[in-house]
Order: sequence, then structure tokens, then C-alpha cells
Amino acid sequence: MSAAERQRQIVGTARRLGSVEVAQLAEELGVAKETVRRDLRVLEEHGLLRRTHGGAYPVESAGFETTLAYRTTMHVPEKRRIASAAVELLGDAETVFIDEGFTPQLIAEALPRDRQLTVVTASLPVASVLATAGDFTVLLLGGRVRGGTLAAVEHWTTKMLAGFVIDLAFVGANGISREHGLTTPDPAVSEVKAQAMRAARRRIFAGLHTKFGAVSFCRFAEVGDFEALVTSTSLPAPEAHRYAMRGPQVIRV
Repeated sequence: MSAAERQRQIVGTARRLGSVEVAQLAEELGVAKETVRRDLRVLEEHGLLRRTHGGAYPVESAGFETTLAYRTTMHVPEKRRIASAAVELLGDAETVFIDEGFTPQLIAEALPRDRQLTVVTASLPVASVLATAGDFTVLLLGGRVRGGTLAAVEHWTTKMLAGFVIDLAFVGANGISREHGLTTPDPAVSEVKAQAMRAARRRIFAGLHTKFGAVSFCRFAEVGDFEALVTSTSLPAPEAHRYAMRGPQVIRV
């Protein structure tokens, strides 16, 4: 097996399982651990994997994106903490945009039920969470629904969103880096996120530490466009400081 074939197999395994370990790959591929580590370094340089201690996980790209169902099984306690901390930044907002994805869905669940809010979203799960809860007005954006995330996209979605001025947007991303900003694999999703950024007076990013340093296909915002970045304590403090130097408050929970 050539290095290219081996690396393709590693990427395929990582995308199928969600992560890979050096020792297991070495055994399955019949090569030395150092060979696997070298492959992982190459794949990280190509933006296909992110290395961890003893392994790696796949980076979402134009050719690969995890589904909402998969996201509901990963790092759930951390995502709940992030969602709760993001909601604490609600302030006096009366109109709120909530992005697609599982962490935004948890933000919707954590919203206070003792105040009136108008919530705009392209996410069917978010709308379902809020439609019968609290004193909320829920505006569900129309468009083509993506099966993997159960969220609307395309020009119908962005045209409706362009008609609003929103107090606060809770925005997610597949990757966030100081160099490339916030990115997502699908151009149609990127357009919705970019329009939400334009429509909102305040913007908060909420996402796991694994998003930091990752780069996907379509850029829709810069780090400095956000009031705050809310993530987990697994993001090292020095790295958090580097992002804070771009303008936003970085909150690690």
C-alpha cells in the first residue's frame, strides 16, 4: 500500500468513526506507529484531519460534514455548558437569531422562559424546541431543507432574513481560525450565516474548542466581527488570548 492509499484509508476511517488512534491504525495497516504519525502530520497539513494526543479527528470540508444526529452524541456536557454561558450574554435583546446545529439547539433550550422573545431561525429542531415553550414568537425561515442538519438554505432563506434587524445572533461554525475567520463546508449555509451576521447588531459565536484552528471551505465572518466567543476550557488559555487580541471576549466554560 502506497502512502497516498494509506492516507486515504486513514481519512475514510476517521470520517466513518469520528476519530482514529495511532496504535489502532498501526495495527490495522501493518505499519509502524511513527509511519502513522507521519501520515497524520501530512493529512493535518492538507486540512483533512486535526491531530490529538494519540490520534486525530476529521475536519469538516466541502466533501465531508457530520450530521446533526451525529453531533447530538458527541461532547454533550461541554456543549450544554457552552450553551448556558452563551445565553447569559442575552442582555436586553428582544429579537434573536439562532443558527443551525446542535449547540444552537441547546442554546434554544437554555433561553429564559420568563420573558418575551422573538426568535428567528432556519433550523427545524430549534423552531420545534421553542414553538410551544415560553412566551416566544418563532419565525422559521423558509427554503430548501438540508437533510443532514434539518435547516433551510438557499435564496428564499437569505431573502427573508435580509428583511430583519436582529438584536443578537448566536452563530456556529465548522471552523474558526485567526487567519481564515469562521468557515463552513456548504456555500448555501455560508450565505445564510453571512446574512445573519449582516442582520444582527450583536453577534456571539458558540462552539467547542475543536472548532478553533480548523478551516473549512466557505468563509462567512471574521473573528473580530463577534462580541464574544464562547467555548470550552479545553481551549488553552494562551490560544484564547490570541483570539481575544482580535477583538472579542473569549469565554471558556
